[in-house]
Amino acid sequence: MKVLITDKVAQECIDELNKFKEIKVDLQIGISEDEIVKIIADYQALIVRSATKVTKAIIDAGSNLKVVGRAGAGVDNIDVKAATDKGVWVMNTPGANASAVAELALGMMFALARHIAKADASMKASKWEKKIFSGTEISNKVLGLVGIGNVGSIVGRKAKALGMEVLAFDPYVPAEKAEEMGITLVSKDELYKKADYISIHVPKSEETKASINKDVLSKMKDGVYIVNCARGGIVVEKDLLEALNSGKVKGAAVDVFEAEPPADLSLVKHPNVIATPHIGASSEEAQVNVAVMIARQVGDLLTKNIVVNVVNSIEK
Repeated sequence: MKVLITDKVAQECIDELNKFKEIKVDLQIGISEDEIVKIIADYQALIVRSATKVTKAIIDAGSNLKVVGRAGAGVDNIDVKAATDKGVWVMNTPGANASAVAELALGMMFALARHIAKADASMKASKWEKKIFSGTEISNKVLGLVGIGNVGSIVGRKAKALGMEVLAFDPYVPAEKAEEMGITLVSKDELYKKADYISIHVPKSEETKASINKDVLSKMKDGVYIVNCARGGIVVEKDLLEALNSGKVKGAAVDVFEAEPPADLSLVKHPNVIATPHIGASSEEAQVNVAVMIARQVGDLLTKNIVVNVVNSIEK
C-alpha cells in the first residue's frame, strides 16, 4: 500500500508510517493539483496539511484512494462531500495542536493589551516612546470565548489562572462541563455585551461562516478586543475593518484570513491590528504531535481497518 504526502510534515510522520511494513511512503511536496490528479490512482492514502487543496478532481481520480489524512484540525482545504460521495474517509488530528493555538491566542491578548508589537517597532526605529505605549491589564477583564472545544477550553482555563472572568457561547457543551472548567455559558448576545476580549475557537462551517459580521460587531462592548486564531472567513474582514476605523473595536489580532495569503492588506496594515501568517499550530511540539498522530491513524486504517478521528460518514 502506498501513501502520498504532498505538504511538508515533520520527519516523525514518515518514521511512524515506516513502522508499518505493508506501507510505502512517497513524498512529493508542493506538487500541483494537475500533477496529483495524474498520479493519485496509485495511492491508497493522501496526507496533507493546509497547503494542498484536495479538490473533487483529485478525489475522483483516486480510484484506489481509501483515506485523506489532514495533519491538523481544520479540513476546509478538503472537499469532504466529494470524498464522502466517493467512499473515501477524511480524518484529522483534533487536539494535537490545541495547546499551540491556545497559547498564541493568549499571546495575542497580551500583545494587544500592552501594545507589544507597536512598542517593538518603535524601538527598532531608534525611538523611545515610553509614554504613548501605556496599556491595560487583562487581569479582572472579561474574556468571551466563542467555542470551548479543544482549543477554547485551554484558553479558558489559562485565562482563569490569569485572573480573567471567562464567559463562553457553545451550544454543544453542557453547562456542567463548562462549570468544571470555571467557565460560565451564556447566550451570544450576553457574551457580546459583557466581554472585553472575544476569542474565536470554532471550525469554519456553513453555520459559522461570516458569523462575526457587521450586525454582531454592533452588539459588542465599545472598545472590545477581538482575537481570531481559528479559521479565516468566520470574521467578515471588511466589517471588522470598519469597526476598527470607527473605534467600536479597539484592537484585533488575526492569525487566519479568508484568502491566504490575503491579497487585500487593508486589515493587516491597520495600526490597531496584529497580524500573523496562520502560525497558530506552528510550534515544534504541535508539528510533531500532528505528524505522529495522522501517521498512526492512516497506518491503522490501511493495515487494520481501524477508523478514528474521521469527519465524514461513509457506507462500506
